[in-house]
Amino acid sequence: GVHDAMPYLVQQNKRIGGEPIQSVAWPSPPIVAGGQHVVVVGGGDTASDCVGTAFRQGAVRVTQLDIRPQPPEKEDKLSVWPYWATKMRTSSSQAEGAEREFQVATLEFIGEDGALTGVKCCEVDEKRKPIAGTEFVIRADLAFIAIGFAGPAAVGPVSELAGQMKIAIDSRRSNNVEANDRDYKTSVEKLYAAGDVRRGQSLVVWAIREGRQAARSIDEALMGSSVLPR
Repeated sequence: GVHDAMPYLVQQNKRIGGEPIQSVAWPSPPIVAGGQHVVVVGGGDTASDCVGTAFRQGAVRVTQLDIRPQPPEKEDKLSVWPYWATKMRTSSSQAEGAEREFQVATLEFIGEDGALTGVKCCEVDEKRKPIAGTEFVIRADLAFIAIGFAGPAAVGPVSELAGQMKIAIDSRRSNNVEANDRDYKTSVEKLYAAGDVRRGQSLVVWAIREGRQAARSIDEALMGSSVLPR
């Protein structure tokens, strides 16, 4: 079948730790890649984690799809300064035998009798637009979606308070909840925002830091002062 990456990875962590695999945050039936042809959609760290986990579970074949062009073997620092210079990197998971497809888009998941049988893809141009006539199908029994954070979920407070809440669009064109990094207050009274929902796609360490700072701000608002670390 087709699954989001996080329930799969959370399950495996719990499985290795000897814990029940069911998660309140990531409810999902058991997902195991053993004996399967696996396709991972995404080119980041989460996708790489899916690749490595699938191999360790005994996947027959793992293919990773990345919409970005294949990076050069050696970075050209002068041409991109002051931005981060990209170059072709292979993670330990990918080195285990993953087949990597660059500059391709996922068009469709193909199935038969309720079971996944393949992933239809195509090549894309420099603007990530599909190139006609380049379509191809990769065999797949199991597919994981590990693409980047696209903005706050369209359910819960963000959806319910959409008319009251100020939204900021970041460089990735994600819609993020607007809140400063001093007290993390939003434009809605008594509502705070921290982590990816405020700053956009980022690292978990930023989410941890902002969560702690927001907790202190909330504590100060409720109690008048706080001994929580900032």
